[in-house]
This record gives sequence, C-alpha cells and structure tokens, in this order.
Amino acid sequence: MTRSQRPRSARRRIVTGVALACAVALALVGGVTFTAQATALWSAGAPLDPLLMPMTVFGVASVVTIVLVVLVGWFVAGAALRSIAEVREAAESMTLADLSRRLPSGGGEGIADLSQSVNSMLDRLEGSVDSQRQLLDDVRHELKTPITIVRGHLEIMDASDRADVDATRAIGIAELDRLTRLVEDIDLLAAAETDTYASDEIDLAALTARMADMVAVIPGHDWHVTDRATGRMLGDGDRLLQAWLQLADNASKYSPDASPIDVGSAVDPVEVRLWVRDHGPGVPPAMRHRIFRRFDRAGRRRSVGGSGLGLAIVDAIAKGHGGRCEVTDTPGGGATFTIHVPHTSGASYPAPVRADDVIHQGGKR
Repeated sequence: MTRSQRPRSARRRIVTGVALACAVALALVGGVTFTAQATALWSAGAPLDPLLMPMTVFGVASVVTIVLVVLVGWFVAGAALRSIAEVREAAESMTLADLSRRLPSGGGEGIADLSQSVNSMLDRLEGSVDSQRQLLDDVRHELKTPITIVRGHLEIMDASDRADVDATRAIGIAELDRLTRLVEDIDLLAAAETDTYASDEIDLAALTARMADMVAVIPGHDWHVTDRATGRMLGDGDRLLQAWLQLADNASKYSPDASPIDVGSAVDPVEVRLWVRDHGPGVPPAMRHRIFRRFDRAGRRRSVGGSGLGLAIVDAIAKGHGGRCEVTDTPGGGATFTIHVPHTSGASYPAPVRADDVIHQGGKR
C-alpha cells in the first residue's frame, strides 16, 4: 500500500502523533531553557522575580500539554484496541461448521492489512473444507453399492449349499477388491490435491522416453510415440508421469481391442503439452466438463472397471502445476487428452484439512 492509499484515519493518527511529539519536544526545550536561565541568575546572585511569571506560564502550559497527550493517546490506543478486540471476537466465532464469516476490514492500515490476509487464508481454508466435504459425500455414495451387494448376498446365502457359499465368497472378494482400489485411488487423489509439488528440472525427452517404455507393456493395443519434445521445464516429473500414465490407462480401457493409441509431447515458448490420443468412441462435447469430476464417468461404461477417480487425479496434478487438462476430438474419431503445463510451475493448493475434523464439525452438507 502506497502512502497516498493509506486510510484517512491512519493519516490523522500520524499527524496527531507528530504534533504531540512536537509539543512534548517544545515543552522539554522550554523547560531546559528556563532551568538554565534560573541557574545562571541564581549563580550571579540576581533576583529570580523576572522568571516567576514565565515559569508559571510554562508550568500551566506543561500541565495542559501532558493532559492533552494523555487524552489523545488514550483515544488512539482505545481505537486500536477496539479494532483488535473486534478481530479477536470475529476469529473466535468461526468454526469448521461455518467458515462463511470474515473479519472486519476497518481499524486502520495495520489492522485492515491483517484482516485482509486472514480473510484470504479463510477463503483458501473454506475451499479446502468444501472439497473435503464433497469428497466424503462422494465416497459415502460410492461405498453404498458394494456394501449393499455383499450384505444382500450374505443374507440370502444358503450355508448348506457349497456352490452358493463359493459364489457368495467370490462376489464378496470381488467387491472388497473394488473397495481396496477405491481407497487407493482416494489416497492418490488426496495426495494430488494437497501435496507440495517438487520444482525440479525435467528433461522432456527423457520423460517422454520413460512414458514410451511404460505404455509399451500395457496389453491389447498398438502404442505409438508420435512426437518427442526436447528441452527442460520445472515441475514434479513423477507426478506428471503419473498423470500421463493415467490418461494412457484410461484410453486403453475405453478403446477397442487392438486399436492404435498415440502418445506424444510438445513444447512452445509458453507451455509444455503431454497428450494421449485414442481412436475409440470419443467424448461428446456436452460431457467433457463432467469427466474430470470425482466418480463421474459421464455415461461411459462402468464395465471397464476403475473407481471413477482417474481423470480427477489427472486434473488435480495438472492444476497443482498451474496448468489444466482438456479433451478434444481425434481426427478420424476418438478422443485426445492433453495436459497443458507452463514451463515454470508450482502447486497452489492449500494445506489439507483432516477428514475427521470435517466429520466432527458436521461434514454432511
């Protein structure tokens, strides 16, 4: 904040403080002057009567100055303390159950700046808590189905029928495996959204080569590396590779068997692009804004498996690097998923809020 932007109340306090300091300085100078004159007359044996009137006036003026200093100081200190008390009361009234309140922005330059900083922190905290609550709601919804399936089969199982017991056991194990994958993907998503990303120098050619080696072992498709970027960027190479591989895994699930899938990388003066291009059914434009949501497959087949968190993880990693992930049409049919990342990237997510804190404070919306 520049000097011309300071609140008027802050300017008045500055001017008042300077004036009081000048008054006190003048009083001290006057007192020293009168004391020196009196000492000189007394040492010379001269009468002190000529100094009685000036000394009286000076004494009265000094008392008035001290009273004014005390009164104005009391007013200024009281105003500052009232502002601090308002900020403290507002902060004490906030809980995780209601983070909508904000600190008052008044109270002078220093208090206003502090309130603005705290309010910005509360905005980030509220966004983090809302994200955690939404995740809890989504997880609760996803857990209902496997729990219902396992419970239902256990209730109707004929314990005396060996074949029925074996079939129920197989169903239960399959659903538990799905729950295990769900928990693992939730852990990956939470890490992608809350971790502090590394800012290391990444060799794009080496990153693309690692990607080519890893996708080559994914069965059922013919993998091609169409473009290889050269140069370097700053970012978290492991996280970017994780997101890129997730796109490849997603393409392999939704593409016809034995169909070709292309991967590639490119760089320009603004950003780095990492893409996966399949020749499957594609993604309709009306559904492209939905597929990056948690557990939302936008009408695509659930029979391919997965938890529905893969593209949400990709989106979180891209945003953590200051970029984005988008889907476009592949020429001739199919979908192309591209991760756009600036050359110099950094994570921007707030510190994580523990899930049990959200639950204890009323996590349900």
